[in-house]
Amino acid sequence: MKLRFKVTLAALALTIGACATSPTGRNQVLLFSESQLAEMGDQAFTGMKEELKISNKAVQNSYVECVANAITAQVPNTVFSGQWEVVVFDDEQVNAFALPGGKIGVYTGLLAVAENQHQLAAVIGHEVGHVIAEHGNERMSQSTLINVGSQAMGQILAANEVPQSGPIMAAIGLGVQVGVQLPFSRTHESEADIIGLQLMAQSGFDPRQSVNLWENMDAASNGERPIELLSTHPAPQTRIEDLEANMSSAYASYQSAPYRPNCR
Repeated sequence: MKLRFKVTLAALALTIGACATSPTGRNQVLLFSESQLAEMGDQAFTGMKEELKISNKAVQNSYVECVANAITAQVPNTVFSGQWEVVVFDDEQVNAFALPGGKIGVYTGLLAVAENQHQLAAVIGHEVGHVIAEHGNERMSQSTLINVGSQAMGQILAANEVPQSGPIMAAIGLGVQVGVQLPFSRTHESEADIIGLQLMAQSGFDPRQSVNLWENMDAASNGERPIELLSTHPAPQTRIEDLEANMSSAYASYQSAPYRPNCR
């Protein structure tokens, strides 16, 4: 079998037809079941609670839970129908996360940058957006396919005694990271931003504050960011432009929201 044909077969392993569609209409490959992802999320969350210090400040916990509960009330039951578990970790990281199976973690460092309930809602909405869009499943599926494809490519190069196969495989790895994985991650971040924007608006939080949040995030980074091409996250200005482009519909949802949270 000619090398070109074998390489084509390996490439086909990385371009399997999509079997799902994201909330924004993007094609996805999802190889894992919801129950598998929920079990993984539960295990990961349990491990974090054992390893990290949990905040014991009642007011702080109540504030975060208030915002998170308002956001998760808008999540379809098809995504998760149970009671979401919300934990505040006493850590200086400016971060938060949500996991399949109804888990939300917020680091106390975020509360110094997200200056009010609306900005905190923008972050939590974004993280829950990842869960709604099944980005964890998609990334794991993508990684599985890439590993299969890379192994097949290595076997092809070895079988055909291709000179300098080591450097070629290294170049393929870099090409996959820059050409596939990083753009995919940026796509996920941008998609979660848009889903989160709608979530916070439907929950009664002012979506315009999402722009203020990313301005704060940019200031807090002190300019220490890699160029966007090599970053898993879009640049703050890119995020702001995308949010503003979707602000009209989000603000309409905010104006028609039946409830205005008062989290303090």
